Amino acid sequence: MGSKGTSGAEGSAKAGSKRGIGRRGLLIGAAATAVGTAVLARDELKRAWWRLPGIEKPRKPGEVDYARAEWISASPANWRRADRPDDYTIDRVVIHVTQGSYRSAVKVFQDPGHGAAAHYVVRKDGHVAQMIRELDVAFHAGNRSFNERSVGIEHEGFVDRPQDFTAAMYGASARLTAAICDRYGIPVDREHIVGHVEVPGTDHTDPGKHWDWDRYLKLVRAARTA
Repeated sequence: MGSKGTSGAEGSAKAGSKRGIGRRGLLIGAAATAVGTAVLARDELKRAWWRLPGIEKPRKPGEVDYARAEWISASPANWRRADRPDDYTIDRVVIHVTQGSYRSAVKVFQDPGHGAAAHYVVRKDGHVAQMIRELDVAFHAGNRSFNERSVGIEHEGFVDRPQDFTAAMYGASARLTAAICDRYGIPVDREHIVGHVEVPGTDHTDPGKHWDWDRYLKLVRAARTA
C-alpha cells in the first residue's frame, strides 16, 4: 500500500508539472500570437498611413508614369488603390501576352466583371497604353504578393505565334521596362523580370517559348544605359 501511495504521489506531482507546463505553453503561445497580430497590425498601419487626409500623393486624371504611354483607364474593379512604393516595394516586372488583340485586351481591362488588368498594354507597332497607375496594385499576376510587388506589362499577340512579337514591340516594351527598373532600382535580370508563367500558383503559360528573353534583356539593358 505504501509503495502504491508513493507512486501515486509522484504521478500526481508529474501530472501537476505537465499541467503547469501546459498552462505556461498556452500563455507563451498566446503571447506569441499577440505579438504576431501586433506586427501584422503595425505593418497594415504602415501601409495604410497614406489614406489619411492630406497624406496621399497628388493624382491628376489621365496622368501617366511613362511619358511615351497613352492613358486609357482600366475599370476600378480590376485594381486596388495603393501608394507604392511607400506601402509596397516594387521589385518585379511581369511580362504577359494577351492571347488576343490589343483592342480586345483594352476592352476586357475596362470590363468590371473581368477581375483582372495589367498596368500597361504594348501593341505590335510599339504603341504603349497605360491603364493603371504604378502607384496602384493591378490584378494581373494571379498572386496577391506578386500583384503588390510588381508592374504588369501585356503584349498583343498569341504565345504560339512568334511573328506577333515584332521588333517594334520588343523595342517599345524594353524601353518601358528599362524606365520602370530605373525608377525603382530593379536589377535587369531574369530574377526580377519574369514571365507570367513563373509567378507562383499561376495556371498561365505566357509569354511562352517564343518570347526571346536574351534579346529582350539585351534591349532593356541598352535602353537603360541610353
